[in-house]
Amino acid sequence: KVKELERAGAGAIVLKSLFEEQISLQSYWMLESSDYPEANDYIREYVRKNEVSDYLNLIQESKAICSIPIIASINCYRSNSWVEFAHQIEMAGADAIELNIFSLQTALQTNPADDFYIDILKKVKEFVHIPVMVKIGKYMGNIPEMVDKFHANGASGVVLFNRFYQPDIDIHKLQIVSGQVFSSHSDLSDTIRWMGIVSGQLPQVSLSASTGVFDWEDAAKVILAGASSVQLCSTVYQHGYEIIGEILSSLEEWMNSMNFKSIEAFKGRLNYSNITNPSLYERVQFMKYFSNRD
Repeated sequence: KVKELERAGAGAIVLKSLFEEQISLQSYWMLESSDYPEANDYIREYVRKNEVSDYLNLIQESKAICSIPIIASINCYRSNSWVEFAHQIEMAGADAIELNIFSLQTALQTNPADDFYIDILKKVKEFVHIPVMVKIGKYMGNIPEMVDKFHANGASGVVLFNRFYQPDIDIHKLQIVSGQVFSSHSDLSDTIRWMGIVSGQLPQVSLSASTGVFDWEDAAKVILAGASSVQLCSTVYQHGYEIIGEILSSLEEWMNSMNFKSIEAFKGRLNYSNITNPSLYERVQFMKYFSNRD
């Protein structure tokens, strides 16, 4: 699959995440079926090593057949696991690491999550030398402030945004079930908003747009808002690898029609600092008087 993505025109590949939670669940399922409780520690360690080994093999095999950068991705819930996984990933030959960090605060009284994010980044940076990016969700209090902190603490870039598990309710079985797996065009608006705001305030930070990008027009929009790169996921699953080439060719045709000789010629052209009315990005309540539609 990674070779087919490269042939289709991908500039880099972000591998599926190594999920610590998934490893723990796998251990739990094996322990549930085990008749030997005293073997618990052995089973947990076996599952962990096996899952990590499979992921490291994926990195090595991908690097062996691809000439484009291979970026590993990790998602953990314990700070020491981030460091352990990141170090092994670097040793396996990954070109960069993407940290998927999000702390869902549900307690009535809790400390801000800012320190949690920065602490993970700083610890990982102490143990690896390859570029480290941070992928965050859009449900944060002050996104520009956090991106600035990531940059100040060594992040090579920030990805806006991660898309989280969507819960739903089966009203017939009275159960919590998985909701929509794929993102949609409606998700793009938030990506555009925050891409425009953050890139305008922090032009020195490399930003990647993710969530809601389905076609070449979406790609053009997020680049105009300030994205340095564009990540595709749902649209590849739904339309196949060919969509990458279609986006690239259509984007090039549009650039020619607009007399843009390079991506840099229009990157950030419509971000927060380059438009005459920055409040267009800040507006959260809709009023027809301010709308550009009838």
